[in-house]
Amino acid sequence: MRPSPDPSREGGPASPRNGGPRRRRVGGRRPEDTARRFRPPPERFFAAEGRNFPRCTAAALQDGGARWPLPVDRTAKRGSRKTKQEETKKTPVTRRRPLMSKPVDDVYLTWYYERPSYDVEVAVGMLKKFQELDFTNPKQYVYINVFLDMALQKKKKVDPFSSVVLLPYRFRDETNKVLVFTENEQEAEIARENGAAVVGGVELIKWILEDEIQVDFYVAVPAIIPKLIPLRSKLKQKYPNTRRNSLGHDIPKMLQLFREGLEYAVEDEHIIKTRIARLDMPTEQIVANLKTVIHDICKFKPSTDDPLVQKLLIRSSSSECLLLNLDGLLPQVEKVEEEEKNADDDEEKHVQEPVRT
Repeated sequence: MRPSPDPSREGGPASPRNGGPRRRRVGGRRPEDTARRFRPPPERFFAAEGRNFPRCTAAALQDGGARWPLPVDRTAKRGSRKTKQEETKKTPVTRRRPLMSKPVDDVYLTWYYERPSYDVEVAVGMLKKFQELDFTNPKQYVYINVFLDMALQKKKKVDPFSSVVLLPYRFRDETNKVLVFTENEQEAEIARENGAAVVGGVELIKWILEDEIQVDFYVAVPAIIPKLIPLRSKLKQKYPNTRRNSLGHDIPKMLQLFREGLEYAVEDEHIIKTRIARLDMPTEQIVANLKTVIHDICKFKPSTDDPLVQKLLIRSSSSECLLLNLDGLLPQVEKVEEEEKNADDDEEKHVQEPVRT
């Protein structure tokens, strides 16, 4: 005999075609198949593991089980946070041990000791010895790195500056090109005789603005300054100024300063890097040039405040930097002022003594 067909599939009395209840399908499958395929884990799984997993709900079985929640171990996360906090608390703060002053042996670890400092004469002698041992050029330049303390009183600072200084001993053969602004014929002749590259008056303004004339420095007499205002934004710091000694009546002196002088400027708001001599020069000449530059730098900060020069390094083109002692290099202004104050106090005492009697 032929088996009787399933009424739910063949349109029997229980099928929707005959007025029966319509069965809901989820994801193209019957609910029975979906529930049979995606069963929630048994209760013994939660009891055995001891974890707080979210329970399976009917909503999680919809869409073919696509919203089945993944197990989340919340206790493990809380524990990891606590362990991290405890580790940060338990880690001891590493404090650097104080550096020792002088090593006892010839071979030592440099990071355990303070950086040695040398006198100027000793440091220059070491640089010359380094050159002999390394077989480098004996006429290489000598450089200095000056670290500055730009702080002033009442939370003020020294503005970055630049200057030109005339060294007592020259170490360069080339000279700078200097332009002189003047409308006086006699002053123009004096400027040409002393080595001025360009001499002229107001007619030079147009050529300078168009970059047809390019020189290293600009010098002017006071009579022509009101006519040079159009060049202020073009020249900026090179505009003739009394502070830079580029404005005055002594044309030969200004030309000598800017033709043969050494220009330096503050970099990174507190460092000056410049060359001062050649290594083959005598030690006395190198020291004299160094002191001249240091004294000129110290002029940009009042003597009542802390010294402007904080640290000083010297090196050659092929050697390492050596730290210098500042004793004897900085200008002794404070001592002179103290002596003057003591002298004034003594005079006041002498004046007040007869008044008291």
